[in-house]
Amino acid sequence: MTGGIFTIVVAVIFLWVLLVFITRMVVIVRPYEAAIVERFGKYQRTLYSGLHFVIPIVDRVIKVDMRERVVDVPPQEVITKDNVVVTVDGVIYYKVIKAEDVVYKVHNFRNAVINLAQTNLRNIIGELTLDETLTSREIINSKLRTTLDEATDAWGVKVTRVELKRIDPPRDVMEAMHKQMKAEREKRAMILEAEGYKESQIKRAEGEKQAQILQAEGKRQAQILEAEGQAQAIQLVADAEKYRILAVFNAIKEAQPTGEVITVQYLEALKKLAEGEANKIFFPVELSNLVAGLGMVKDVMEAKKGD
Repeated sequence: MTGGIFTIVVAVIFLWVLLVFITRMVVIVRPYEAAIVERFGKYQRTLYSGLHFVIPIVDRVIKVDMRERVVDVPPQEVITKDNVVVTVDGVIYYKVIKAEDVVYKVHNFRNAVINLAQTNLRNIIGELTLDETLTSREIINSKLRTTLDEATDAWGVKVTRVELKRIDPPRDVMEAMHKQMKAEREKRAMILEAEGYKESQIKRAEGEKQAQILQAEGKRQAQILEAEGQAQAIQLVADAEKYRILAVFNAIKEAQPTGEVITVQYLEALKKLAEGEANKIFFPVELSNLVAGLGMVKDVMEAKKGD
């Protein structure tokens, strides 16, 4: 009976060892991982996503996360080119490209990249003034990313992005900058106000000038039209007088008046002229015609009285 129990125990142990052996032999690598296989302490191969088999005890498997990761760079004080101390911190985004290099070529990559970033930040910002540091964040990010990417390339790591989270000057410098910014804003506001006033005055003067020009042009056009109207009226009156004279002349010519009739008309015209108050000087027609005309007038007057 004792022999049977011993046999069962040995069988259980054998099955357990066999199960452990099989379990250690199967390696499952996820899509975001890579697995490094070492055999007797020597690099053998790199396994990627899927089901793989290794030799237990002989082979050692080291898994590496291949996803993009972020490292927070702690705040540090940096001196700018113009001797101003600023506090700077940031974040670094990186991705493992070669799993075997990041395992064998660098120890504690996270600590290494943090120290590398802090050192290069001091170098880059030390070449810039405070104003350039505050306004050149993208340039600093680009320079730092390039430097880190070149340094970590041998470690099988790709630095994809570097971002500075904050750049804090000292309190007194911040207050001076706020005062300067306020003065600049007030200056720009005064300049804009002056330029606006200047533009409004120019526009107003141009408007008044244009109004005066249009008013003068209107008066000139009115005078021209009035003069043209008067000229046309004079022309029409002259034409009418010409036609009247021609009509009278033609009528007299057709009637063939005698000298006596002409004399009577002449006397009537003289009478109308004599009715005015101004002094007049007359140059009569021939005396013979005038005497004959007076005689005719006398005979007519006497005939009226006899009646």
